[in-house]
Amino acid sequence: MKLQTPVEIRSGKIRIGIQEKIMVLGSCFADNVGLKMKECGMDVCVNPFGTLYNPASIADAVRRMESGRPFTTEECRMMGSGADMVCSFSHHTSFARKTAGEFLENANAAFSQACTFFRECRKLIVTLGTVWCYRHMEDDRIVSNCLKRDAGEFERLRLDLDRTVGLLSEIAGDGGREIIFTVSPIRHMRDGAHENQLSKSTLLLAVDRICREYGFCEYFPAYEIVMDELRDYRFYAEDMLHPSAQTVNYIWERFQEAAITASDREKLRLSERMYRRSQHRPILGKL
Repeated sequence: MKLQTPVEIRSGKIRIGIQEKIMVLGSCFADNVGLKMKECGMDVCVNPFGTLYNPASIADAVRRMESGRPFTTEECRMMGSGADMVCSFSHHTSFARKTAGEFLENANAAFSQACTFFRECRKLIVTLGTVWCYRHMEDDRIVSNCLKRDAGEFERLRLDLDRTVGLLSEIAGDGGREIIFTVSPIRHMRDGAHENQLSKSTLLLAVDRICREYGFCEYFPAYEIVMDELRDYRFYAEDMLHPSAQTVNYIWERFQEAAITASDREKLRLSERMYRRSQHRPILGKL
């Protein structure tokens, strides 16, 4: 009996060496995969602005790293809902601090390191979460995070296919880096079930067009693996939206098959075992 519909993945044209510098940008699924790469000892920079969900924010992050322009006081924003913290519309709230000075010191330190890493790396992994965005009307810009501010400050919008393709073209750049695109399997149910499907469809169509147009771009089917091959709620976390640790591990194994040579995969398995051993804390008995 065949109880699954396996997603066939051919060995990709983009091969990642375990000694290469790799930048990972995008949704919280990018955080998960990036963490697995770090645990294996790979030289990786993961979301130096914090988690980014939409193509506009990811493109903005890439432009910012290319420019090397640090963040300024004018870009600091107070968070709402009584948080009494300072952040920016370019960052995830994990970067928020009590004062503008503390925020800028922390954000620009991470940004400086990211700019250096970005200039040196030749591999980029981008995980796209949604085409639903929020535009801050006063600043006339799509934000990475609304910072819990009043909803009246923002306009909710959905990027259409042509605009999404344009943003992915900006991320791809001139071919100086090879790029692996993925679409996050995490469903954005806050937007509604149908709206989530429209969003994922737009992302899939846009990535397909980019990969056909640019030979240095490739797609890895993380979305299809979860939706079709692991089509069961036992592969999800308790919120029934995010993938479980088991699912992340499985996708990481499939990614290695597609993008990493067999000899390097064996080295990664050894590195991962050593990392797990280092995290083990023996239980001390009573004296």
